[in-house]
Amino acid sequence: MSTKFQRAKPQFAYQLRIELQHIEPLIWRRILVPDTVKLAKLDRLVQAAMGWTNSHLHEWQIEQRRYGMPNDDWGSSDVLDERKFTVGAVLGEQVSEFLYSYDFGDGWDHRITVEERLPIQDGHNDWAMCLAGENACPPEDVGGPPGYMDFLEAMHNTRHEQHSDYWRWWGGPFDARAFSINAANMAIRKLR
Repeated sequence: MSTKFQRAKPQFAYQLRIELQHIEPLIWRRILVPDTVKLAKLDRLVQAAMGWTNSHLHEWQIEQRRYGMPNDDWGSSDVLDERKFTVGAVLGEQVSEFLYSYDFGDGWDHRITVEERLPIQDGHNDWAMCLAGENACPPEDVGGPPGYMDFLEAMHNTRHEQHSDYWRWWGGPFDARAFSINAANMAIRKLR
């Protein structure tokens, strides 16, 4: 006798605005996420929407609680296991803002605002998607916000002493204003 486990049907979708901190001009994304999504998957959704490669550790800070992948070797014994909590359970109706940190070495901090909590309309907002955004995600391992600003300066100034090195490292030109909603949604769809 086999028992089928049915996934909980979402009741609400959260419209979240993700803003990468300490960078001008602002790099941001707006995503829609069903309340049944686990925080571990929300990590991958944020990664896909922003353009990160999910190559580093991350952590959530929501209502004075830390969520992520507990690892005693990293001194994270007080971190709650993100695989056990859904977006709806941790955000509820009261949370209006929370933080997401990615790549502790580079220090990419994201402020996430809950813009709306919408009732699910089957076939319309019952899956994760990117709705909008602006500006390109910084390259991985560029050195955090200060390194990114140095990278941009060197890439846009052919006389800069590091221009050729960065050009080779990146593989050609870099358009800091580029953002493709189609590419973000394709990356999100691959997560299903």
